[in-house]
Amino acid sequence: MKILITGVHGFVGSNLVKALSDRNEIYGLDIVAPQKDGVVKTFSWSDLDNGSIPEVDAIIHLAGKAHDTKNKSAADIYFKVNTDLTKKIFDYFSSHDGIKKFIFFSSVKAAVNKVPGDVLTEDVTPSPVGPYGESKVKAEEYILKCLGDAPAKYQGCDVIILRPCMIHGPGNKGNLNLLYGVVSKRIPWPLGAFENKRTFTSIDNLSFVIDRLLHTNVESGIYNMADDDALSTNELIAVMCQAMGRSPHILRISKGLIKSTAKLGDYLHLPLNTFRLEKLTENYVVSNRKIKQALGIDSMPVKATDGLTLTIKSFQNK
Repeated sequence: MKILITGVHGFVGSNLVKALSDRNEIYGLDIVAPQKDGVVKTFSWSDLDNGSIPEVDAIIHLAGKAHDTKNKSAADIYFKVNTDLTKKIFDYFSSHDGIKKFIFFSSVKAAVNKVPGDVLTEDVTPSPVGPYGESKVKAEEYILKCLGDAPAKYQGCDVIILRPCMIHGPGNKGNLNLLYGVVSKRIPWPLGAFENKRTFTSIDNLSFVIDRLLHTNVESGIYNMADDDALSTNELIAVMCQAMGRSPHILRISKGLIKSTAKLGDYLHLPLNTFRLEKLTENYVVSNRKIKQALGIDSMPVKATDGLTLTIKSFQNK
């Protein structure tokens, strides 16, 4: 199979190249186009308009502006990259009848910033907060509108909108930065009284799913992507410590005292305030049932704890 991967030089793109290049012919599309092992050739975005990109069977659209947790990026950048580039590559896909697979990497943040109820499923009404999620959902809406306006045009094609939750893997710990920094410095975790649950996505599980999507016919639409098991922050710290050969230091200070301290932090500009406490202790559990049913599998190949252990050990080695 010939596959075009946008954003091929990123963390996910590099891992997909490793996972797919043995059995497929991989082409890249990125802002810069240096030669990359496992990629026949990498093109620039301007090449979409000049006809130099060879015919492919599938497009995996990874390119995007990542979520800026420090909120320093201008809002219009998200829409120029996450929305406009998605429209551009989807229009390219729509105009080439030979391409039968289109996989767009969106995000669970396109659905909701905070999970309503216990588990996030694909049928939730999107209500993103902030330009990252809003720009992703605008891209989703464009794709879905195209499918709805001309269903006959896309018959025989699989158009997959994938919403992964936090992706991690060897060499990239993503938003696990803050927690890893605390644990690696042997700082006791003071929020042990909060048993919040969160779902992650191992890069190995993600690569497995993408490979299966490329070689399995599934119904076009939106699919969440996550590991099978959700972990509490306390469990995550235990996994980190085990990977580092240490004992976890978790303090179970009363929730009332922690919440009072956070309220005080709102006024005194302390490291802990009510907003940060909510983000650190919220539940964000994502269902992967739909994607497993579509692929005909009962479970993901890599357990959540095993994937996280690989990530932490690789960072230690680095």
